[in-house]
Amino acid sequence: MTIASPDIDSLNLASLLCSRLCHDLLSPVGALSNGLELLAEEKDPEMRQRCFELLEQSARASADKLRFFRLAFGAGSGFGETVPLAEPRAVIDALAGGNGRITVNWALAGDAMPKPAVKALLNLAMIGIEALVRGGTLDIAAETRDAGEGLASEIVVRAAGARIAFDPAVGHALDGTIAPDALSSKTAPAYMIQQLAAALGGGLQYHVAADTLVLGAVLPAV
Repeated sequence: MTIASPDIDSLNLASLLCSRLCHDLLSPVGALSNGLELLAEEKDPEMRQRCFELLEQSARASADKLRFFRLAFGAGSGFGETVPLAEPRAVIDALAGGNGRITVNWALAGDAMPKPAVKALLNLAMIGIEALVRGGTLDIAAETRDAGEGLASEIVVRAAGARIAFDPAVGHALDGTIAPDALSSKTAPAYMIQQLAAALGGGLQYHVAADTLVLGAVLPAV
């Protein structure tokens, strides 16, 4: 089990996760503000209709990201110890659909998974989406099964595309070897799920090639 550096405390991690949330919401929320200003000044009916369409797109993108962060970073209030897999699936499908160049394929066993596993699934899927800068395919498989010493959730995310963009610092965050001064809003989500997996006695793995990124997690159910 990897032990967190004393320089990476929970308060610092929480601050970086908040920074990541704000960074990702800035664009769609800013587009909403700009759209409202244009709508207030625009008189042409066709242009006003276009403004309404842009406002709708920005509002949908903001809502999709908030749904993601609620489950990926938050406590997932409103759910019990497990989360229906329809929830993370809908969130990832919406985020990938907003990209327009990514096809998502799912292989899910069962109807629900423990909250920690859902957090790992969402964050690994987001890393996969961000790696597909030129589009491609995102394959996601997950199941909770008897691992011999109790139930464990297993997750595999495979991103395949023309060029994979993967920051080595994210890899160091996933395997727990990241230096304290390298932790940032970009690497904090990966570090969060690494710590979550380690606390449960599980672990994360990844393999990156020129056109493929494979991410995996095993998290014992508690």
